[in-house]
Amino acid sequence: MEKIKITLPDGSIREYEKGVSVFDVANDISSGLARVAVGAKINGKVVGLNHIIDEDASMSILKFSDDEGADIFRHTSAHILAQAVKRLYPNTKLAIGPAIENGFYYDFDSEHKFTPEDLEKIEAEMKKIVKEQLDIERFELPREEAIKFLKDKGEDYKVELVMDLPEDAVISFYKQGEFVDLCAGPHLPNTKKVKAVKLLSIAGAYWRGDENNKMLQRIYGTSFEKKKDLDEYLHRLEEAKKRDHRKLGKELDLFSIQEEGPGFPFFHPKGMVIRNILEDFWRKEHVKRGYGEVKTPIILNEELWHRSGHWDHYKENMYFTNIDSVDYAIKPMNCPGAMLLYKRKMYSYRDFPIRMCELGLVHRHELSGVLHGLMRVRSFTQDDAHIFMLPEQVKDEIKGVIDFVDYVYNIFGFKYHVELSTRPENSMGTDEEWELATNALREALEEKGLEFKINEGDGAFYGPKIDIHLEDAIGRTWQCGTIQLDFQMPQRFDLTYVGSDGNKHRPIMLHRVIFGSIERFIGILIEHYAGKFPVWLAPVQVSILPISDKFNEYAFEVKKILEEKGIRVEVDTRAEKIGYKIREAQLNKVPYMLIVGEKEAENKTISVRARGEGDIGTFDVKEFLNRISDEIKNKK
Repeated sequence: MEKIKITLPDGSIREYEKGVSVFDVANDISSGLARVAVGAKINGKVVGLNHIIDEDASMSILKFSDDEGADIFRHTSAHILAQAVKRLYPNTKLAIGPAIENGFYYDFDSEHKFTPEDLEKIEAEMKKIVKEQLDIERFELPREEAIKFLKDKGEDYKVELVMDLPEDAVISFYKQGEFVDLCAGPHLPNTKKVKAVKLLSIAGAYWRGDENNKMLQRIYGTSFEKKKDLDEYLHRLEEAKKRDHRKLGKELDLFSIQEEGPGFPFFHPKGMVIRNILEDFWRKEHVKRGYGEVKTPIILNEELWHRSGHWDHYKENMYFTNIDSVDYAIKPMNCPGAMLLYKRKMYSYRDFPIRMCELGLVHRHELSGVLHGLMRVRSFTQDDAHIFMLPEQVKDEIKGVIDFVDYVYNIFGFKYHVELSTRPENSMGTDEEWELATNALREALEEKGLEFKINEGDGAFYGPKIDIHLEDAIGRTWQCGTIQLDFQMPQRFDLTYVGSDGNKHRPIMLHRVIFGSIERFIGILIEHYAGKFPVWLAPVQVSILPISDKFNEYAFEVKKILEEKGIRVEVDTRAEKIGYKIREAQLNKVPYMLIVGEKEAENKTISVRARGEGDIGTFDVKEFLNRISDEIKNKK
């Protein structure tokens, strides 16, 4: 029998007979390893445990804890969902059912209108399928046979998918019991591993995301290897509902989205307090680090966007207008404006690095179905910066930005992880330029001692980037900061400087955001803190609660003292009982409540309640002022 060589996860090489399965190799490596594995990577390609290895290969084992492993597990879960729906509602037509982050979904065309009660029935049927321990088998069909097979089953959407495949495409199916689905795979070898599954919600979804197509019914779900992990995830979902920034934004009177401007947020006075504090903090920290703040126009000539490359790579996301019979574009990004600012004069090598920062309002077209509070909008403010550098300054500037990001995220109590995003298919520039830029980012991360993951093909069209994903209080991650190294824009705009040799040279450019979008960052902060902002960020830092209107005068006396020191204070003068006023202040998540009555007015003191602590005692006003001022100054 012909032999093949397989490089195992530990780097050792073993010989096997040609045609060995991944399952058998996994068991050979370690007794029982195949029982905890959900798939493997063979020469970089994700495959199932039942995959047959016919040639020399490098192999790594995938578990549920791996992203690719979780995708295999949840893709199988989507097939179990589809099988359950077909059993209960046989006339349903199948569309698509991929794994997604933290779960899966499947789109159905059914005359039956699914309800939350139906989800319970479908979930019960899924659990039956899991208990049946159905083997999952892959098979392939020639193109015409595949089309006939699907037409005979009445699966119109699947027929359309096959018709759109290239002529030489491999057309594969997966079978489990009576259920067969068109699918590229891979899948688990058996349904029995999907022991903890929960269907979450129903939504509408246009076929292929095109609003001109039929609206289908999408069922979302999630699954885990262990019930304990599912319970923890469901608890986090419940916690996320309580923290929903749209709900808290309304309750705390921070912002709104009006019907007249879908995707265009309105900030209320209290929301503007938070926004202005963030922007003031941003400005002060940039001044400390040698940035000069700039402002560029929102509308610029269309020709500029051809020159920058955005026209070829981004025009479907842009808005346009016409002024004096000339075509203009509303900017989706700030960088072309920074190019024009650079070109206004000739620089010497002694001027570098040049650091420009901008709180730039941009507009990007988003479909109405994906708009989501402050998290997904059509207009937002990027905390942009563009750094122009000499080649020998590149690594130090990248490391400087990494340190800046670390400082800012620590202020808000965020942990974070880092990804290096490489060249996408839709890009511009030479292979050599991309390799130089990618290596510079990689080396900077390595020299900072940061662990990072490679995110293949997710760079910007003009350069690779470092993506920083922060983690909030309930373990969710948000991609906010980016550091993008760019050789392309300086070429397209013919940026130059005079070098030490007296000749013209091309600078290298870094694009960078830390908050990402001010609007989205505020949404993240609302959910991170559950609306309980730290004192330095709270729109109202102190609420003074007179026990009766006889003590209003003293309350306003205290208010004046605090306001003179920059404390944001409100006085609740309503003719309500003190218990009611305290509950209202708690609902508004005010950090401090100062209760004043006869004793306080006579002694010139205040009774202090702290959010989350309750009554913390009686203070004189100066003593309390020192306490709160320290919290604000040190951003506690």
